[in-house]
Amino acid sequence: MAEQLRAVKGMNDILPPESARWEWFEDKVRALMARYGYANMRTPIVEPTPLFVRGLGEVTDIVEKEMYSFEDSMNGDKLTLRPENTAGIVRAVTEHSMLYDGGKRIYYIGPMFRHERPQRGRYRQFHQVGAEALGYAGPDVDAELILMCRALWRDIGLHDVRLELNSLGQPDERKAHREALIAYFEQHRDQLDVDAQRRLYSNPLRILDTKNPAMQALVEGAPKLMDYLGEASLAHFNAVRAILDANGLEYRINPRLVRGMDYYNLTVFEWVTDRLGSQGTVCGGGRYDYLIEQIGGKPAPAVGWALGVERVLELLKELGSIPPAPAPVAYAVVPSATVLGTAMVTIEALRAAGVSVLMHAAGKDGPGSMKSQFKRADVSGARYALIFGEDEVSQGQVAVKPLRDASAAQTLRPLAQAGEWARELLNA
Repeated sequence: MAEQLRAVKGMNDILPPESARWEWFEDKVRALMARYGYANMRTPIVEPTPLFVRGLGEVTDIVEKEMYSFEDSMNGDKLTLRPENTAGIVRAVTEHSMLYDGGKRIYYIGPMFRHERPQRGRYRQFHQVGAEALGYAGPDVDAELILMCRALWRDIGLHDVRLELNSLGQPDERKAHREALIAYFEQHRDQLDVDAQRRLYSNPLRILDTKNPAMQALVEGAPKLMDYLGEASLAHFNAVRAILDANGLEYRINPRLVRGMDYYNLTVFEWVTDRLGSQGTVCGGGRYDYLIEQIGGKPAPAVGWALGVERVLELLKELGSIPPAPAPVAYAVVPSATVLGTAMVTIEALRAAGVSVLMHAAGKDGPGSMKSQFKRADVSGARYALIFGEDEVSQGQVAVKPLRDASAAQTLRPLAQAGEWARELLNA
């Protein structure tokens, strides 16, 4: 017997009925994006490795420790399974000169890959929904994207998430803050853990994002980037805040919020929860005005966010807000092979009219007893059983039996007029 093969660790199958909940969530996302005027884009899962090294930063955790990178044995190209999709969207927009006639609002849904320890809501193949607005410099679009998140939470019934907000300013402001950070941490070098010591001169801003409890007091006393922002950066940040305030959206300014990629500037934000343990970020994003130029495009501003689908669904489950798996409207009970052809004509007519019908499938020993078929009809969750008995079919009829209302009577419906009485099943 051949050895059984299993999925790669941290890369999971999504099986029914769970997959139906994913489809429900994706439908909500697509409807939301249509309301906001965002168009769908689909980029390759595999991208050139330099795209992420250049875009995300060489000393980020993703590039240093988490990317699935390999060399193409056919031609020697250095390739990477995408660990995130902002860089890929920017690459595609640049490659196809999409900003030649103005800004673009884009969204995507798809799998990403990071080699990290699998844990609750966080896997090596995970899925993201993202929204990117490219070619827009104003704070209005920053605020629009944040408000879009709130609208999504409302659409899916998600609560117990809160917004944290910060500004990373511009490169020259971050440079001055960086120098102050290095000087501060040098004075407390003995309190730095191994990770912080490694980042001290390469990326000291990331030290502020440490999860080490022993370093929290030290980080709290570090120089704050907000104190180094110039007039224009503060004006941009305050304009974003004013729009959020006008829309009644509560938030907390978090001066330690820096995000995990090097490409951010000005506005950064995260939606966080306390219900998923240490992995509390549900959605995050911000402005990245210099990324397009970094990967070889004509300079243009941009802002966006991404959310983890697994984390959102896990949080909905935690809150008891996950919708039940969809059930068919009807289950077709077909007790005899002699009526199968007639039954399938009627079933197809009902499906064409929009009625979801699950047909009982015969096994190797035949269709099975009526009793066993009714058990399957009940388990399916269908509202009705359609009984194609030989007597009913010979009279040109099918019996329609309500399964969820014991007081409702079984009725007969004409086979030839299935398209007409289909509306009764849908509207019941």
